[in-house]
Amino acid sequence: MPATPVSSGLGLDSSAVRERMVAKLAEQGVQDPWVLQAMGQVERHRFVETALAGQAYEDTSLPIGLGQTISKPNVVARMIELLRQDVPGKLGRVLEIGTGCGYQAAVLSLVATEVYSIERLRGLHEKAKKNLLPFRLPNVHLLLGDGMLGFPKGAPYAGIISAAGGEEVPSAWLEQLAVGARLVAPTVTASGHQALVVIRKTATGFDRQVLEAVHFVPLKSGIA
Repeated sequence: MPATPVSSGLGLDSSAVRERMVAKLAEQGVQDPWVLQAMGQVERHRFVETALAGQAYEDTSLPIGLGQTISKPNVVARMIELLRQDVPGKLGRVLEIGTGCGYQAAVLSLVATEVYSIERLRGLHEKAKKNLLPFRLPNVHLLLGDGMLGFPKGAPYAGIISAAGGEEVPSAWLEQLAVGARLVAPTVTASGHQALVVIRKTATGFDRQVLEAVHFVPLKSGIA
């Protein structure tokens, strides 16, 4: 990981703090060594408000402004592990829907060759740019736009991951997914509740797997 800013005096720059979080993730069932290593490298406290930094390595979601949250470490690790399923090395080009504060994009940068991350809320897009600047990640591209449209210019993607859930997965995402690649997104199921859904694109169609219940902010269109 590139150089990061000097400690802000919060006592959270120690790698031991992140190592404890990673150990807990492993206990919770995360097994992918690429994911565990990336989670151990990215300093989550740099992506939350100073007043909340003390909770940064707890397994909890935290507010990041504009009605949005940074997902629990376990959820981030779980979704990226699902995205990387059956991939022995680095993933190729990945599309992230919902940049938020930029934390997940930073983690993805360590497990994928290239990351396109799109955010519809201008305030969060600017916040993510500011948060990610000290990390100097040349393979992360932040975009302001309507995530429901994806980003055709970067397609096809080796993986697509969404931090917001809608009634169904937008067709644009499915079109922009490479054959053999996976899409991981919270989606409202027939029961009316959100669940984690994994869709794998095959040469003949799509394989869909519905997993555990989750709670993400709703997927919305447009730019605000």
